Amino acid sequence: MRNRREEILMAALELAAEKGLGNVSLHMIANKVGIKKPSLYNHFASKEELVEAMYEFLREQAKANANIPAVDYSALFAGKTALEILQQVVGGYIRMTSQKNILTFYKVIYSERTIQPVAAKILAEETERMILATMQLFYAMEVHKLLHFRNPDMSAVSFAMTVHGLMDYDMDRSEAAEKAEHELLMNEYLAWFCEENAVK
Repeated sequence: MRNRREEILMAALELAAEKGLGNVSLHMIANKVGIKKPSLYNHFASKEELVEAMYEFLREQAKANANIPAVDYSALFAGKTALEILQQVVGGYIRMTSQKNILTFYKVIYSERTIQPVAAKILAEETERMILATMQLFYAMEVHKLLHFRNPDMSAVSFAMTVHGLMDYDMDRSEAAEKAEHELLMNEYLAWFCEENAVK
């Protein structure tokens, strides 16, 4: 059963998906939940704080639903090739961001990132998280002699942004009701990346 804070977050998500983030007021959210607007301030100081809390809540929920455990490189690397590791990591991230609620949230903030500073901030934070996680992964892969990078940090930025771009491309194709071939393209990219950075 949801607590009141979760009810507020999910009501805000439903309204934002229907009307757009900029058109949703705290008064509308309170009405949907069945509480008075001042009661919202017991949970969130502002609409921006509510949207940021929604992102964190939905991200953690999606991570749990996609069965993504805490990173344990020994377990992740055990008996796998570099390609298998990258396929597993990228596949997990795609599963996480494809969960219904977080996908709805991303669609809302993607459409409003040029006009809503909080939407742009959240998307930048997500990209920064992805880049940092990729850097950590690449340093670990370097240490375990699975891949070699001339510049691990820039390789991580390039990799994370390319994966992000391919995921966005897939979403655009899907929204346009066109058959996406992202799995083939993503796998080709991952295979190429491993060849380019193979330990010589």
